Parts: sequence; C-alpha cells; structure tokens
Amino acid sequence: MAVKRTLASVVLGVVLALPAVADEDPAIAARQGQFKLFAHNFGVMGGMAQGRMDYDAEMAQTAADNLFHLTRVDQGRLWPEGTDSASTEGTRANADIWDNLDDFVSKFVALQEAVEDLQGVAGSGLDEMRAGVMAVGGACQACHEDYRDEAS
Repeated sequence: MAVKRTLASVVLGVVLALPAVADEDPAIAARQGQFKLFAHNFGVMGGMAQGRMDYDAEMAQTAADNLFHLTRVDQGRLWPEGTDSASTEGTRANADIWDNLDDFVSKFVALQEAVEDLQGVAGSGLDEMRAGVMAVGGACQACHEDYRDEAS
C-alpha cells in the first residue's frame, strides 16, 4: 500500500509540474542550453589559458571542435521575437537584438570565424590556443555588451 501511495504521489507531482514545463519557451530553453554548452567547452580552454589547469592538446582540441559545431547550429528558430528579457522572464536577451538583427547576426558570424580559427590551433600548443581563446572571448564580449542584459 505504501508503494502505491508513493507512486501516486510521484505521478501527481509530475502531472502538477507539467503546466510549468509547457509554459517554458522552447526557443529560450534551446538557446540557453546551447550557451551552457559553449561555456562548458570554452571553460576548458579558458582554464588552460589562465593556468588553472595544465594544457592538454587533445582536450583543448576536442573542446574547440565542439565549439565549432555548436556555432554551426542553425539559429533561425532560437531567436523568435518576443523572447527578450522585457517580454519574457528567465532570459537575458535584450530587445535590441530584433531592432538590430543585421548587427546581431554579424556579431555571431564574427564568433563563428573566431571559433574556426581557434579550432585550427587549439591542439597546437598553449600559446597558440591562448591567442585563439582571447579572440573568441572578444567576439563573445562584443555581442554581450550590446545584446545581453545584466542578470536580474
């Protein structure tokens, strides 16, 4: 009997949680997931570049390869209008993205190019990787300055 009650409680909890999951915008969840993967892979190389961890050519190359592929994911469905921080809670996307879409896209293209360059050198040595990390960080920062709101 206790097992049935426990199972019923679990099922009820899942059912009650469904509206919260359904209310989440899948585009926001997808792009935030992509950014988490960016940070996870970039963090590996950043740790090496900053001396917080030993340089490992294979690990650096794998992280750079992952970043390359992440920046090639089609962004078309990840940025629908109305998914900015003024319209939706839980996002830091500034509404200026949609007013300056050409500039936003050009900043993403600059990120793609910097990541491609990093991919070409990540496994070649710490100094080469470090320079590539700086370029990617600069591309990230250029977009964040204009299009990411501060955390609330």
